Amino acid sequence: MSQQRIHRYILREISVPTMMSLLIFTFVVFLGRIPRLTEMIISKGVPVLDIIALFALLMPTFLSVTVPLSFLLGILLAFGRLSADSEYIALKASGISLYSMVKPVAFLALFFTLLTATITLLIEPASKSALRAKIFEIASTSLNVGVKPGVFNDDIPGIVLYAQGVDERQGIMRDIFISDERNDSAPTTITAREGLFISNPDSLMLTLRLRNGEIHRQPGSADQDTYQTISFNNYDINLDFSEQLSQGQRSRSRGELAWTELHQAIQETAPGKLRYRLEAELHERIVIAFAPLVLILIGIPLGLQSQRSGKGAGFALALVVFLVYYVLLSFAGTLADKGILPAALILWLPNLVFLAGGSFFLYRAAGERPVQIHLQLWSKLSGLLVRRPGGQQ
Repeated sequence: MSQQRIHRYILREISVPTMMSLLIFTFVVFLGRIPRLTEMIISKGVPVLDIIALFALLMPTFLSVTVPLSFLLGILLAFGRLSADSEYIALKASGISLYSMVKPVAFLALFFTLLTATITLLIEPASKSALRAKIFEIASTSLNVGVKPGVFNDDIPGIVLYAQGVDERQGIMRDIFISDERNDSAPTTITAREGLFISNPDSLMLTLRLRNGEIHRQPGSADQDTYQTISFNNYDINLDFSEQLSQGQRSRSRGELAWTELHQAIQETAPGKLRYRLEAELHERIVIAFAPLVLILIGIPLGLQSQRSGKGAGFALALVVFLVYYVLLSFAGTLADKGILPAALILWLPNLVFLAGGSFFLYRAAGERPVQIHLQLWSKLSGLLVRRPGGQQ
């Protein structure tokens, strides 16, 4: 059997479980978002097409994690099956070394590295910006749609809105009553003949424009016994959604920057906390892109041994290895964000650790001296991960 045919066979053995794992992992990650999106459809009246658009915009963020994880699981399952069915021994007996088997895996790892790099460097920042704008569009639209005549609406934090009538075509509300308690020291009551929502996607501001009304305000201070009444022809209430959409996480805003914008922001930012975070974002995108190349060195030798721990060992082992990798990466990212260590050094450390450890494992496996220290502990751990309720396997 020629080496090219063997290489194609190995590629097929890895590709099939990798693609299946990618579909499963991505679906599992989506499951966590389904209840919230379903609530948006039922209670907010958000169109199904908008929900599908949200799913599509969320996809790149999930794929940057699930692609390396699926590839690692594909390697573990493929080489675990080759070892369990004694095909690995047959290939070795025919003169095919382990290093020769690594060549097609490295080719596939290069493909997934380029795919992950395209996602993290190009697609994911653009999708985050589009997702932010789409959520604001849905939020502003749902407020217009969600205001029902004769019903108190509290979708806006700190504000209760009541409209006696609503013109659905023009979006104009009539005979409006508003209780504004965003400022606890001076709660405000506003009445107006009519009003409408005006959205500004660039600044993520939603303006409630009121016409012909009055503002009633009584300061909450104990030493003030006053009551204010102000009449107006036009009055705007600005609702800032930027903090809510980013969920208070500054990393969301830096994650939206394109590659060139991120470089420019770093150059224009003085040394300090913000610059540390921008540099961490820059290096983290590259580090994650190289994950598939690094993980093959761990996956191949562990896959050759995982069949000894049962059928579920490959799946559980992939989760454990990937969890360790991302814990190290998250810890390194925290140190880089705070400027404790340079981002160019600390964020590459997990890859270097896995590269060194994987090279050692691969060298031992190629020399028929696999590392055995993990097997006893791993057998117990994988048994816990794959055991069903009632003690059945």
